[in-house]
Amino acid sequence: MSKNKYTAFIPVRAGSKSIKLKNIRPIAGKPLVCWTIEAACNCDAIDEVYISTDGEVIRRCVEEHLRNFSAPGKIRFFDRDPNTATDTASTESAMEDFASKVSFENIILIQATSPLLTAEDLSNGIAIYENEGCDSVLSAVRQKRFHWAKDEAGNYVSTNYDFRRRPRRQEFEGYLVENGAFYITSDKAFKESKCRLSGKIGIAEMDESTYYEIDEPSDWVIIENLLKNNRKSFAEKTRSRPIKLLLTDCDGVLTDGGMYYSEKGDELKKFNTKDGMGIQRLKESGIKCGIITGEKTQIVVNRGNKLKLDYVYTNIRDKLSVLKEIAEKERVDLSEIAYIGDDINDVECISAVGLGMAVADAMEEVKECADYVLSSEGGRGAVREAAELILNSGFSL
Repeated sequence: MSKNKYTAFIPVRAGSKSIKLKNIRPIAGKPLVCWTIEAACNCDAIDEVYISTDGEVIRRCVEEHLRNFSAPGKIRFFDRDPNTATDTASTESAMEDFASKVSFENIILIQATSPLLTAEDLSNGIAIYENEGCDSVLSAVRQKRFHWAKDEAGNYVSTNYDFRRRPRRQEFEGYLVENGAFYITSDKAFKESKCRLSGKIGIAEMDESTYYEIDEPSDWVIIENLLKNNRKSFAEKTRSRPIKLLLTDCDGVLTDGGMYYSEKGDELKKFNTKDGMGIQRLKESGIKCGIITGEKTQIVVNRGNKLKLDYVYTNIRDKLSVLKEIAEKERVDLSEIAYIGDDINDVECISAVGLGMAVADAMEEVKECADYVLSSEGGRGAVREAAELILNSGFSL
């Protein structure tokens, strides 16, 4: 049997002392574990997602919720040994049981108690694992708190800063705190060390809000409010109408904006397959998609044809006029259109539509006028991120 390169492993036990059946309790509209399952399924680098559980009620709940999920083919269930699901059993024991029965190359341990985890976080962790030659990677958040402790004489002293020269927050590097969201290691490294972390360890930083993981009832309240606020803020920006059409610039959005040339002087462009999947998912949901770009190149047309886009306009100076022309042809209101841009020639379109979005590395002027600033940079899955926001926030058709 061939091994999958990346296998996600989500241990979910039925017993929970602090919150009964915590892992399938609804939070912000879906069972807790389903947030991380969906994040793992949406990560293109992950081949299979195993839910390891000792509870039939958990299996039934997950199957019911994910029945209409877009990537059910990745999901597998693993019958967890009851001995690894006790109050005193370690997560490593569950991993050992799994590793002895399932073949994989690399395992990504994902904690169900971290519902703020995203596919982009996992992709970032995998990139660090691969590009920095790490034996293992863990997720963490940066904290900027000042620490104090007692010294040998019983006096309180500052341990991570000089209180006589208190730094400003923006000048303080802070420190990294393990947030428990995910860990990556290889089958070989895990079997040798019996630990989720070993050898050269890399750290994938996540957003500061992901500092919290659900262990106590108070954590639940905090994270549910964060999840609701994330969805609410996006929903408010999308206004009241569903998105029926997504239009985007090309260079700096679908590409990283780089100019690549072969030895013969041929121009090349680098596209991201994640964006292709995002567009495919939108089209499957009935949302039409297109490109409006100022560039005049056959490469963009070829990419558009491969993605089966509904519209591809190149060499356009007045993008807004073309956008309005498409809207009239499709008989959609401007408020039902989403547009993604990165530079000043996108400002008019972003300002005119119902959902104007800017990539993370867009010009500041573009970000200021956008309804929503994506966390992904151009050419690094920004369109995929936008697609997931539209589909998962209830504003698709």
